[in-house]
Amino acid sequence: MQSEQSTAIGSSGVGRDIKIIAQASGVRIAEYTLHPGERHPWHHHTEVSDRFYCLQGRVGVETRDPPAQFRLHPGESCEVPAGTVHFASNAGSEPCRYLLIQALGKYDYIRAV
Repeated sequence: MQSEQSTAIGSSGVGRDIKIIAQASGVRIAEYTLHPGERHPWHHHTEVSDRFYCLQGRVGVETRDPPAQFRLHPGESCEVPAGTVHFASNAGSEPCRYLLIQALGKYDYIRAV
């Protein structure tokens, strides 16, 4: 397993912090920090499901089909099954942090239109 930290650019043009907690065959755990107004683009994964676990602030998770919205507070979680188009966002006015647990398959990231 490995641990690393990087900064990616969010859709708002502001950097979002990503820390890989663990990664092995079939599982990936990362800690994300999103600042107010930041979000990931609509996307899906062919094989892996996403479990979002809120650590700080408010994390928004939205799916297309079936349409659903989740607003997670610290200690709350939700799961997005493989193949479901979704995005995660900061749903509050302060930075949010969450764990993203991706498991049971080969990781991919397919942007949706």
